[in-house]
Amino acid sequence: MSATMTVHPLLRAKKRREALRNLAFLSPWLIGFGVFFAYPLISTVYFSFMKYDGFSSPTWNGTRNWSYVFNDYPFFWPALRNTLWLVVVMVTLRVAFGLGIGLLITKIKTGAGFFRTAFYLPYLAPPVAATMAFAFLLNPGTGPVNSLLGKLGLPQPGWFNDPNWSKPGLTLLALWGIGDLMVIFMAALLDVPKEQYEAAELDGTGRWSRFRYVTLPNISPIVMFAVVTGVIQTMQYYTEPLVAGKVASGVIGGSGQQFEPGYPGQSTLTLPQLVYNLGFQRFDTGSACVIALVLFALSMAFTALLMRRRNGFLSAED
Repeated sequence: MSATMTVHPLLRAKKRREALRNLAFLSPWLIGFGVFFAYPLISTVYFSFMKYDGFSSPTWNGTRNWSYVFNDYPFFWPALRNTLWLVVVMVTLRVAFGLGIGLLITKIKTGAGFFRTAFYLPYLAPPVAATMAFAFLLNPGTGPVNSLLGKLGLPQPGWFNDPNWSKPGLTLLALWGIGDLMVIFMAALLDVPKEQYEAAELDGTGRWSRFRYVTLPNISPIVMFAVVTGVIQTMQYYTEPLVAGKVASGVIGGSGQQFEPGYPGQSTLTLPQLVYNLGFQRFDTGSACVIALVLFALSMAFTALLMRRRNGFLSAED
């Protein structure tokens, strides 16, 4: 009996030491998770029910912030529609275009290094500078793109001065900086086993069949990664539409100037712009937290949907 009673405390002490050791190894992640995710998320939920301007003490506001954002704030629904449009269209085209460029460059026999550099360099351009350059190129009156289209007898869109063409203009800007996805897809494509291509050729399959049944199953995890990260990045799309709207409207900046984002006709308005506009320009922190939570919920919903549909991206072995 005494021996049994002696062993049990030793086992408990050993388990306690192992738990403390595991906790010590996990502590960097736990601290980072608590400081950079859990605490900001809990604070955002808390302030979404408060009346708070960032200076005075917060006071309970109930669901008034939520009601104001969904019912009375005129910019919320246009920004939500624009953000969802960009997520669906821009992410799809970026993934398809990046994969296409990666396939093309891996097939080039000579000059592949030049084309890799040419397609990757635009990705390194600062977002503000790149957007201002695109606003100049797509200027409906003096831009070289419309001048070329006019000489070819093609329609000349208003681009960033036309609500119907502003988001396609932003999509072209995103496709121009496709270098990040190109590099990722190139690495995945070069990792596809050549033996599978050779076996497919012996079976007499064509190029499309080889892409569908050999290439795509092997790179499907990378496609999934590109789609999920693209959705998250597009949910945070802020700089490019804001700068494009400012340049197109003629409001570049300066002290004392007020600028409502979304020019032209609220077509470049996105949800992250509303967070900044409400929280740091109008000092309505509660309403800004509501929109931040909507962004968080949408990002989680899209990611969960994509992960549930992962069988459409991943092969059976994965």
